[in-house]
Amino acid sequence: MFTDFFENLKKELKKDLPGEKAQIKMAPGVRHQFESKNDIRTAGVLILLYPKKDELHIAFIQRTEYNGPHSGQISFPGGKSEVTDQDIINTALRESNEEIGINPDKVNVLGQLTPLHIPVSNFIVYPIVGMYDTTPSFKADPHEVKEVISFTLRDLLNPANCTSKEFKYGDLSFIAPIYNPNNIIIWGATAMILSEFLEIIKTIDSKFQV
Repeated sequence: MFTDFFENLKKELKKDLPGEKAQIKMAPGVRHQFESKNDIRTAGVLILLYPKKDELHIAFIQRTEYNGPHSGQISFPGGKSEVTDQDIINTALRESNEEIGINPDKVNVLGQLTPLHIPVSNFIVYPIVGMYDTTPSFKADPHEVKEVISFTLRDLLNPANCTSKEFKYGDLSFIAPIYNPNNIIIWGATAMILSEFLEIIKTIDSKFQV
């Protein structure tokens, strides 16, 4: 039932993207305080859309707690590139398979979003947009993923679910814009990537302009 939507999305992803202008809407004000380093690494993440109960959903993960800047955060599945990866799409699919157990062969890749540099961890992240024809059966890797979480596209587009929150990172205290569907906080790089994606969604189908 979403065939036309996915075809339109695939076409839109081939056009000029909203890019940094859309990303920066959800950028934490503290972002500029982290300097870029020379040894920038690359990573691929997957924005996976799939149907469930007549709604489109997007898969996210909550990362496990660890000694690092993204501990416990809500993120897209994905991770750093390996020398064995053919390209960044292969990175995103391989990492998503490892983290949430999806079958890469069943993912229809629709396109890519604008790469985003994350100063605090010194990664350039390449967001890959893909779709599943059916509802996936997720299997989380307990070492990296605390939980697989999904939100409907409609909830993510709801303006009531876009607000701000105070955060603390080390000695820093700052306000950052967030998405909070179902009172679950999405912020930082994931929110910036999501911001660009939602801008594209709003242009292709009037029924999602909530």
